[in-house]
Amino acid sequence: MPHSTVEPERSVPRFHLGKVAITDPASTALERVGTEGVLLLARHLHGNWGDVTEQDALQNELALLLGLRVLSRYVIADNVVIWIMTEADRATTTIMLADGHLKQANEPSTG
Repeated sequence: MPHSTVEPERSVPRFHLGKVAITDPASTALERVGTEGVLLLARHLHGNWGDVTEQDALQNELALLLGLRVLSRYVIADNVVIWIMTEADRATTTIMLADGHLKQANEPSTG
């Protein structure tokens, strides 16, 4: 998946995260590969949507304007895919793996 070329200013937080949660599988995967979830969360918060298409990045930009769900995708070590989703009401942000289990970046997405 090509990385988005949409690169908004990231010097300040772009939206509110609300309550942050992480699923057990995502926590295990991050720990296993030595990646800090808070660093991915900071990227999400500042508008670095990660490994998404340009269309998905533009959809996130529109979501910020319209108060819709925001979704980032990060491929970390061992091709593990981490998703960070902030709900439309900005009450909750969840760090998770696709389908709640270890999903490799080269596997097709399921939704």
